[in-house]
Amino acid sequence: MEKFTEQLKNIANRILTMKDSITTEEATKTAIVMPFFQALGYDVFNPLEFCPEFTADVGIKKGEKVDYAILADGEPIILIECKSITEKLLKHDSQLFRYFGTTSSKFSILTNGLEYRFYTDLEETNKMDTTPFFSFNILELRDNQISEIAKFRKESFDVDNITSTASELKYLNALKSYLSEQFESPGEEFTKFLVNQIYDGTKTKNIIEKFTPIINKGIKQIFNEKVNDKLNAALKSTGDANVSVNLPEPPEENVESKEDDGGVITTPEELEAYSVVKVLLKGIISPDRIFYRDNKSYFNIILDNTIRRWIIRVYFERSRNYIVLNDAPTDKERTTLEFQQPIDLVDFRDQIVKTVEPYME
Repeated sequence: MEKFTEQLKNIANRILTMKDSITTEEATKTAIVMPFFQALGYDVFNPLEFCPEFTADVGIKKGEKVDYAILADGEPIILIECKSITEKLLKHDSQLFRYFGTTSSKFSILTNGLEYRFYTDLEETNKMDTTPFFSFNILELRDNQISEIAKFRKESFDVDNITSTASELKYLNALKSYLSEQFESPGEEFTKFLVNQIYDGTKTKNIIEKFTPIINKGIKQIFNEKVNDKLNAALKSTGDANVSVNLPEPPEENVESKEDDGGVITTPEELEAYSVVKVLLKGIISPDRIFYRDNKSYFNIILDNTIRRWIIRVYFERSRNYIVLNDAPTDKERTTLEFQQPIDLVDFRDQIVKTVEPYME
């Protein structure tokens, strides 16, 4: 799995370096899509396995072609329709939709080289669903997505195995997307639902408006408590069974998860990184001195609420996450450390403490 993960990351890095020079569908296929399926283990130069311009007559329409079909024993098992990297994907492609019910293929994929959408027939047998059961952006891959992609590798491809989990995956992703939206800004219906669970009185408009900030705050407190639990577990795993932390909530004016006047959105991942750093510096420097300042390019963790005393810049990018420590006078000399998740910053405690030492009272 590590080798496969590395292959996907290499493809993502390849895309970042050349995407501005890819302007056509054919270039997208050759430079991006074919390498992706090659990483899955398919021989993209063998038309008996990876067939380009696959033809299947559909009703009165003759000679229509789908961009690629992955074959097994001469029969298509996956249909693939490609768009240019410059195009946005529609709900589904008409060729895929028509072909799905007339071939033995159980899966179809729509892609522009960046986004991949996987379809099957959960709603009605032999009729392709209008919404994918799984999708991802190759520049923003998460570990759980990589494990799902791995199911489509040639060596492990199993129709029954994928189909058995497709329904759960589809609705799990839809749920996560919905809850993520509500975390950022609880909608009216979501707020009403929660108010019904905690308030017995009449739910007037004024009552709903009164509870909206309470619910918003409550959701964020739950998030902070979960972060604390993860931090305690991570720190105790280092060998000190007596370690226990209870991260204080940042000052109200210092926690902004909504878009501000500069168009900056502070994400849950950035807040988690901030929380991790505060805990790592517990006992080293007063938590009241640690603040953050967000901007479009990176997330600053600063001391004494002044940008001149920044200690860490946190970058969440499509291909990688990393921090830059303010431990040298120039960018070229400063330490850069890569991480997967904010909790991984625990591994850099010594470097972070050393960066703060010049500011210790």
